[in-house]
Amino acid sequence: MISLNIKDYREDSPSVVTVGTFDGIHLGHRKLIDKVISISKSKNLRSIILTFNPHPRIILNKHADITLLTTQNEKNKIFESYNIDYLVTQDFSKSFSKLSPLEFIRDILVKKLNVRHIVIGYDHHFGKNRNANSNQLIEFSKDFGFDVTKVDAFQKNEVSISSTKIRNLIINGKINEANQLLGYQFILTGKVIGGLGRGKSLGFPTANILIDNYKIKPANGVYYINSVLDGQNINGMMNVGVNPTFKDKGHSIEIHFFDFKQNLYDKEISVRVIKKIREEKKFDSADDLTKQLQMDKKKCFELITNLKKTI
Repeated sequence: MISLNIKDYREDSPSVVTVGTFDGIHLGHRKLIDKVISISKSKNLRSIILTFNPHPRIILNKHADITLLTTQNEKNKIFESYNIDYLVTQDFSKSFSKLSPLEFIRDILVKKLNVRHIVIGYDHHFGKNRNANSNQLIEFSKDFGFDVTKVDAFQKNEVSISSTKIRNLIINGKINEANQLLGYQFILTGKVIGGLGRGKSLGFPTANILIDNYKIKPANGVYYINSVLDGQNINGMMNVGVNPTFKDKGHSIEIHFFDFKQNLYDKEISVRVIKKIREEKKFDSADDLTKQLQMDKKKCFELITNLKKTI
């Protein structure tokens, strides 16, 4: 897959395109992408995902409380696992948001991407104020000579999947249910920053990570996590919250990796959040907290053993 900005796209080969923000790249999005790949092969067309950066809501709703399932870099890495020819990013701005449906179709999809087939979701809207829908797209297709495929909503266990639904699961600590709808384990990426060193004194040294401002945070609590560090598959546990035992100010994300001693300070790391172990709670003493951390670690190893049995 080649990832580039639309300004740098120079291909003139006919293409099949799907368009969206793809926050989370969940199973519903995968259904769209699979259809693009299928049409690409059957009609010998370039396969293209057209997405936007930053997320349109960041530009159009600056004062809203916006949280996203995936950062742009996380999305790019997930897209790399798909057999798509091009990931094309359109810079999103207020001026771009004012393009009429006709201008978007004609100038972006037809003239720039040479679209011959468009794959859309069941609730697709586009153009200024998202005023146009699949009906208008089909009318445009007659004028510009491309086909349209509309993909129905993807359901899992009779539940329609959406990014909003997954966000609500994550902020309520239902990480296992969220992972089922994502189709992969929720990812947190952040830069390792300096902490108070308290975990080390308790026998559980932690990497404190600073994540993107718009990245969604899981509900406060303790989680079993997994990461790849220096090529090694490393398990660990993560605390999200305010450290009530020590009355710390502010919110933090602290990760203790099992059997990993290398210094991660100032590095960017990604962890897969697999299961919530327990709620965050206040302990009467540091010794009580240490005992609980030992039990949390034991619980994680039980989960690791059980997961290995299912593979």
